[in-house]
Amino acid sequence: MEDIKDAIRDQVTKHRVVLYMKGTPQFPQCGFSATAAEILKRCGVSDYASFNVLQDDTLREGIKQFSNWPTVPQLYVNGEFIGA
Repeated sequence: MEDIKDAIRDQVTKHRVVLYMKGTPQFPQCGFSATAAEILKRCGVSDYASFNVLQDDTLREGIKQFSNWPTVPQLYVNGEFIGA
């Protein structure tokens, strides 16, 4: 599990804004993920990294452990967990 935590730590520090979601911003796979992507869009945030947790079970479980938060989507800004 430490390997995935290191990978997540690298992702959230490498990119200013990171969204872990179900699906992609263009094709969200749940309503909450769609809402999170839409909020970023309406706030004028177009340059952000997104990671589809449905494609990687290790990432899906790892992000929950990393943030100590049980649900997805999860948003990080400047390396800080903003919310889910």
